[in-house]
Amino acid sequence: MKVVVDMNKCQDHGQCVFASPDVFSFDDAGRLAYVAEPDDALRDEVEEAADVCPLQAIRIEG
Repeated sequence: MKVVVDMNKCQDHGQCVFASPDVFSFDDAGRLAYVAEPDDALRDEVEEAADVCPLQAIRIEG
C-alpha cells in the first residue's frame, strides 16, 4: 500500500492524525508528516483517515 497526500490541498486539519496516528503526524513546524508505505495491517485506519480528510487530500494506491 502506498499513501499519497496532495500537500497543495492539505491544510493540516489533523483528522488523519486522529484516525491513523501510526501513519500520520505533525512535524516540528506543525505540518503534516506521514509514512508513504505503511504496513498493510494499517489499511483500515489509513482508509478511515482518507475518508475523514475534509479536503480529500489523501489517496491510497495498491
